[in-house]
Amino acid sequence: MAENLDRYELRILALLQEDASRPTTEIAEIVGLSQAPCWRRIQRLKEAGYIKKTVCLLDRRKLGLNAEIFAQVKLSANGRADVSGFSDAIGQFPEVIGCFVLLGSVDFMLRIVAEDIEAYERFFFEKLSQVPGVQEINSMVALSEIKNTTAFPLVI
Repeated sequence: MAENLDRYELRILALLQEDASRPTTEIAEIVGLSQAPCWRRIQRLKEAGYIKKTVCLLDRRKLGLNAEIFAQVKLSANGRADVSGFSDAIGQFPEVIGCFVLLGSVDFMLRIVAEDIEAYERFFFEKLSQVPGVQEINSMVALSEIKNTTAFPLVI
């Protein structure tokens, strides 16, 4: 995995993935370091790019975003010539919370949230299907959530 990380740093990253609001003193105590060396390791992990940013995870349903949709997007031959244009357009849509370039029969997989199916329908017709180069969109509605995590598996 990350060969240049020691067990302390891997444990620090695992703890921060669980709850980034933990105070450094608590993290230090759990991993078996004093506060100052623990703080320095966290700063090094940030500087080295292991920690990209610290965020707060929200409950989408409490925010009224009850529909989660996965959309497979296929671009036309002309659209594939301007993938960056598609990417720029998708980046402007707050409803799209994930966008991945794929290999295979489709070009992109989008993760989209909306208030409900009607709101997604409006987004689909008024925004997504209007992006230049889009040939086909296959939408799948998530019925329930079995697992949804932001934590990476770290071998400690």
